[in-house]
Amino acid sequence: MARIDADWLNAPATQGVFHLLTGAGHPAYAVGGAVRNTLLGAPVKDIDLCTDARPDTVMQLARKAGLQAVPTGISFGTVTVLWDDTPFEITTFRRDVETDGRRAVVAFSTRIEEDALRRDFTMNALYCDADGAVVDPLGGLPDLRARRIRFIENAGQRIREDYLRSLRYFRFHAWYGDPGEGFDAEALDAIAGNLDGLAGLSRERVGAEIKRLLEAPDPAPAVAGMRSTGMLHSLLPGADDKALAPLVALEDQTDTEAAVIRRLAALGGADLAEGLRLSKKEATRLETLRQAIGMPPGELGYRLGAEIARDVLLLTAALLETPLNRDALTCADEAATRRFPIRAVDLMPRFQGIELGARLKSLEAQWIASGFTLTRADLLGMTEGEN
Repeated sequence: MARIDADWLNAPATQGVFHLLTGAGHPAYAVGGAVRNTLLGAPVKDIDLCTDARPDTVMQLARKAGLQAVPTGISFGTVTVLWDDTPFEITTFRRDVETDGRRAVVAFSTRIEEDALRRDFTMNALYCDADGAVVDPLGGLPDLRARRIRFIENAGQRIREDYLRSLRYFRFHAWYGDPGEGFDAEALDAIAGNLDGLAGLSRERVGAEIKRLLEAPDPAPAVAGMRSTGMLHSLLPGADDKALAPLVALEDQTDTEAAVIRRLAALGGADLAEGLRLSKKEATRLETLRQAIGMPPGELGYRLGAEIARDVLLLTAALLETPLNRDALTCADEAATRRFPIRAVDLMPRFQGIELGARLKSLEAQWIASGFTLTRADLLGMTEGEN
């Protein structure tokens, strides 16, 4: 029997929540990401538990123990219990009664097997008890060990239960799949055959999944898989992943948040900000990157700063399929430290209003074109004799 041993599992808070349930006669298991990631040696962010105890029972047990319990998704069987400020999502075993491709009507169950069957991928249907003993109702361990992303039972049926699972398939492949293994043929066929269902998904859900996919160390193979099934065009009309792999190869992969927007810029496509419900900050950065492609390195650094300039130079190299121009990068970095030596007051009263603004802009352009070598005296000298 497989067994895990991890700090999160052995922590007093986790063991306390387990005991809260088992001490009242209810089975309790950690499930999903915490178990999966521990077995893969990946970081664990959230701890989800499941049990046969109904939500109201979980609430009562928690409050009796002096713990805060929040009904975060009680209609779906989920209660969040806080133990020493650590949140634990506890969900009652469930089975789907009805689905519409976006959300499900569920019925509570007493069987872990039924709970497992309603999940998406075999590697997500792994459980462990308080002692770390792994419970594998559907035989997902071999898939996990092979880093094989496989839908539970019928792939098409799983997708029609929630069409977002098609996108999740590629996100999971980017993070956990074996690139050398390739994609599961049944999964690709099912995804390609259910593209129409994507139109009913909320843009927020789609945007969140795509951003999480693009955060992966190398999302290029997964995005290529999306293109091969027709999903990329369905979700991002006009997108082209040709530059994504070259871009990933050029990146240092230390700035995840910036990398997502940079990678979106490489993909292109129409109306990404609205289509993916990007935040105002994300949309502004994306538009800035797109508009700045082709700007000279010095002007890039001076006008947009070293960080944005670097992103634009990375994008340019990826789009042209050329090595990153290190001299251009140095130029942009140096230009980012420059400060235009002329102020409006320096040109007054000779120039006023619109003419003042135009003259400042003209002098700044000449200063940039000189490689920032023109001095303040040089620039002021250019105004002599002008009205």
